[in-house]
Amino acid sequence: MAKVAMLGAGFIGDFYTFSLHGQRNRDQVVIIYSRDTERGKAFAKKHGIPRWTTSMKEAVNDPEVEVVVIGLPNNLHLEAVQVATAAKKAVLCTKPLGRNAEEAKKMLDFVEKAGVMNGYLEDLVYPPKTHKALNSVRAGAVGDVTWVRSRETHPGPHSDWFWTKSLSGGGVLLDMGCHCIEIARNYIGKNIRPVEAICWADTLVKPIEAEDNAVGLVRYENGAVGQFEVSWTFRGGMDLRDEVMGTEGTIWVNNFLRTGFEMFTAGGKKGYVAEKAESQKGWLFPVGDEVVELGYTDMFTDMFKAFENKRKPLETFYDGYVVNEIMDACYRSAVSKKWEPIRLKEWRGNKKTPKISGVRDFDKGHIFVKEETMPDGKVKIILKDKKTGKITQKIKK
Repeated sequence: MAKVAMLGAGFIGDFYTFSLHGQRNRDQVVIIYSRDTERGKAFAKKHGIPRWTTSMKEAVNDPEVEVVVIGLPNNLHLEAVQVATAAKKAVLCTKPLGRNAEEAKKMLDFVEKAGVMNGYLEDLVYPPKTHKALNSVRAGAVGDVTWVRSRETHPGPHSDWFWTKSLSGGGVLLDMGCHCIEIARNYIGKNIRPVEAICWADTLVKPIEAEDNAVGLVRYENGAVGQFEVSWTFRGGMDLRDEVMGTEGTIWVNNFLRTGFEMFTAGGKKGYVAEKAESQKGWLFPVGDEVVELGYTDMFTDMFKAFENKRKPLETFYDGYVVNEIMDACYRSAVSKKWEPIRLKEWRGNKKTPKISGVRDFDKGHIFVKEETMPDGKVKIILKDKKTGKITQKIKK
């Protein structure tokens, strides 16, 4: 059982605390830090937390605290990591790790110099469906992953600081692109180096300085591509979907919005339906257990098991740093309109990864291209001659 200091009494702090005090039910938030006195008091009462404070240092240095969980606005992440590492406390930080790669690298250096356990709270690589899909990919079910498409869209975040670029560091690309990029990295393989990115980002609807829509491609050393689509202007709730395509198979995952729980109401119901739900009437798409379906329960189980067993969790500050470097390249590309290199200051994966090749021999003289059953029941095979390179077809007997 770990004793936790929760930094942040906002929406994400709620989700984190519900998860910690919920199904795992072994770890306990013993102090809450909030910059607002009344909000801190209310949060402590709501979750049964014995102490609250408006001093970050007091929360982190509480003698009971073993693990610091950062659920603060982006502009406070670096400060919180500095305070936690100075106290030699294990530290878990919400996404994105930094407002940019420079901040993220500083945070990585702080935790590694202090020698403390660190975890990057990227919940969307932990949902049960994603976990099962990742296990299938790692078992070879789809062959070599060639293309991952990840989408997160909704009407926009809850808190005002997200909409202020100086506090958040960016718009939807930073806020949600970080999810999609890390999802793709997990499917493609975190040991495979991301090399370049191209991105479109623009402000189409919201009266803000930062972008409210973005689409991008991240190319990896082996030729695989991660594609992200993110929006703060999508109407109808929150849409979380992933597609994984490989040389031997395909996976589609729908994590939110259309998950098999649909309800119609003419009268409407008062209260919370699901995260980013826009209506309480008509067709609604509730979620049975959001902290599970959004990955929080499995994420914290992994994080605290890592803390107890003195090992690294699946997502570390290094992963957060890599994601920030990819997003920095995407922002450069959105300006230049060209592919931009991903400038990793430190790479800890494979030194060199071979290009993807699905090539396999059909016989001594031919390479197999494709097999297809025709409407008449005959099976057609497309082949390439090894010597001439000519593409031919034949009917399989």
